[in-house]
Amino acid sequence: MANTEKTVRVRLVKGLRGVQARHRLSVKALGLNKTNDVRELKDSPQVRGLINTVYYLVRVEE
Repeated sequence: MANTEKTVRVRLVKGLRGVQARHRLSVKALGLNKTNDVRELKDSPQVRGLINTVYYLVRVEE
């Protein structure tokens, strides 16, 4: 079997000015730095939790 792990693409669509420090850390944990940065991450409950925390800053592209 080849790579069968599910992945999720996450894009940062809003800037981080005026955002809670905790949410800023969640975005950093997702590996996103600048607006329009995209990361392909393993789909796990931990990653989904981070995405749910900053749902208003990111777009999920499955």
